[in-house]
Amino acid sequence: MPKFSYTAKSFSGEEKNGKIDAKDVRQLATTLKVQGFLLISAVAEKEDEEKNILNINIPFLSRVSLVDKLMFTRNLQVMISSGLSLPKSLQVLALQGKSKLFRKAILEIKEEIIKGNNFSDSLKKYPNIFSELFQNMIKVGEEAGNLEEVLGILSKQMERENELKSKIKGALMYPAVIVSAMIIIGILMLVMVVPNIAETFEDLGIELPITTQFIIGLGTFMAEKWYLSIVFIVILIGFYWFGLQSKKVKKGIDGILLKLPIISTLIKKTNSATTARTLSSLISAGVPIVRSLEIVSNTLGNFYNKKALSEAGEEVKKGGKLSDALSSYKDIYPIIVIQMIKVGEETGETSSILAKLADFFEEEVGNATKNMASIIEPVLMLIVGAVIGFFAISMVQPMYSMLDAI
Repeated sequence: MPKFSYTAKSFSGEEKNGKIDAKDVRQLATTLKVQGFLLISAVAEKEDEEKNILNINIPFLSRVSLVDKLMFTRNLQVMISSGLSLPKSLQVLALQGKSKLFRKAILEIKEEIIKGNNFSDSLKKYPNIFSELFQNMIKVGEEAGNLEEVLGILSKQMERENELKSKIKGALMYPAVIVSAMIIIGILMLVMVVPNIAETFEDLGIELPITTQFIIGLGTFMAEKWYLSIVFIVILIGFYWFGLQSKKVKKGIDGILLKLPIISTLIKKTNSATTARTLSSLISAGVPIVRSLEIVSNTLGNFYNKKALSEAGEEVKKGGKLSDALSSYKDIYPIIVIQMIKVGEETGETSSILAKLADFFEEEVGNATKNMASIIEPVLMLIVGAVIGFFAISMVQPMYSMLDAI
């Protein structure tokens, strides 16, 4: 769709200049008329071919933080409840936004709504920003006429999701810092210290053990051909990234994670919390259970959790109960999840029970992350001690051999 630079005037004589996407001049004039302006002149901009070539969509760079989306949803709810129109609310929120990408998306969504499109349909053009969950709940809110209430549910959903992620990141921060520091110190030792020691050993003509030869060879390689090390790391990251895109590789990694003693418990509790919270939000918003299960399965990262909910959705579509469908996946979802869902189905309070279940598992994740931090600390100390010991012995052993020979 071409972009037009236009000049327009309101009925009161106010002049307005700007740029807007439109199919043609007629659509542009109609859009401006809805805003209370008459089109004076319009010029279609030519597409910059070089800009199009460089405009590569990188998911990592086209990501908006969860906190930004949370603040957007919460403020939008307040503005709509105050009686402000949706386009005007979006205009105000775009001016307040910190992310350029998010501001641009909000303004374009506002323009789509002014043209007569639905809010939910406009959101579909930005799947990297607004998830399938967000889009479907907004759609339900538009159809039911309770958009304000749905935005409140979404705000709570994202707030809890942010708290959950913060707890997990907080638990992983300490080991990440220790491991990073250990790697940096190790590289500096290999590049700056080991080559000097290697020259000393070479001058003395000492026969070196295999471990010492390995460390010296690694240090010499990194000092002389450091650029190859960078290339190797980039290739390794690339293989890891593309490997995760493969279902077989993803399935294998997720299967291993679900069998690791400490990590498996955390993964199961985190996915149970996410499933319960998201499913509760969707059901309370009025999304059908089958569609809700499909959406929730797409929000989960673990292959086996996605498969469990996807297959459970097929069983529910055939007329079965969700609790019965999930009973085959007791190794993925704890028995309490299945039992509580069964109670919800019997009492007709599935949404509220799932919300309480989510609160329970979110608290469990918080406790698990605290315990994990206390367990990881001594394990890291042992690993760091072993690495330092291996390095020290490898460097000192030739010196002792030389003293014995004397």
